[in-house]
Amino acid sequence: MSENVITPEELNLLIEQTYKVENEFNELKASYTHLQDTVEKVVEFLPNPIWILNDDGDVFLQNSHAKKVKELLELLEPKNDDYEVKYNFRSYLIKSSSYQDKIMLSATDITEQKRKENLATMGQMAAHLSHEIRNPIGSISLLSSTLKKRVKPENILIVQEIQNSIFKIERIIKATLMFSKGVQASKKQFNWMKLQENLSLACGYYGYSKEITFKLLDEDFTLEADFDLLEILFTNFLFNAIDAIELDDEDDGVVEIVYENDGVFHKFFITDSGVPIEDKSELFEAFKSTKVKGNGLGLVLSRQIAEAHGGYVKLMDGDKKVFEIGLKIFD
Repeated sequence: MSENVITPEELNLLIEQTYKVENEFNELKASYTHLQDTVEKVVEFLPNPIWILNDDGDVFLQNSHAKKVKELLELLEPKNDDYEVKYNFRSYLIKSSSYQDKIMLSATDITEQKRKENLATMGQMAAHLSHEIRNPIGSISLLSSTLKKRVKPENILIVQEIQNSIFKIERIIKATLMFSKGVQASKKQFNWMKLQENLSLACGYYGYSKEITFKLLDEDFTLEADFDLLEILFTNFLFNAIDAIELDDEDDGVVEIVYENDGVFHKFFITDSGVPIEDKSELFEAFKSTKVKGNGLGLVLSRQIAEAHGGYVKLMDGDKKVFEIGLKIFD
């Protein structure tokens, strides 16, 4: 018998080995498929855009977040150090790493973090400037009061206008310093009518040129809150209403406060007949104002004051401009 002839036993052994190799290959293939599926799920699970590239720059793997900002990939390049990229008005922190013939790039959206950092910087600068301005403004205020007693009667209106301007500057300084330090409420019981008297006096001192009717509350009730902070909160809304009416084409206007008590919150609804709000998206954004002469802190500070009292401030939906202020009722 020739040595090259395969015996039946050898053939069966060869067939068994072939099946064994095929099974091992299938198991290895299944294991690789499972591993690839796991990697894809992990990449998809990550909250930020992830790209895995071949050494020629082609995309080997990416998650759904990356697909949504596919143009961002064109701005990226592998670097040893982290770096920032701006895309579509947002800021991204880019990290890259490489392993064998693959490169991984990740983009973390840091827009909100950058915004907070910028706000903190602006707040510090504004607080510093406010401290510097406070002393000369105090001197001017004292001198204007002395001048008003000595000036000729026909010039009293000029001095009053100076005092009104100083009053507005002092409000801006106070709001800026409070924003930089944070709002802390010291709650005590008092009657609404006492606060409303101060609001009426403040509106008269604020100054306006048109005939404005103020429809305030007739009923009295008890609040447990920080009197000074609520005075700031409500005067912010009343002064905004006055400014809106001053910008309107009509010769007169109306500001109204309506009150409700639902057992959980004291609710105040403030409306005015002035010009509408142009950009509602920036209403509660610090240092961004919907008014030409605003400093962008009034509504932000008002919301912080309301929240310090367990409450809220919001602009209600609808054609009419209505702000709702809620203050928690404490036992």
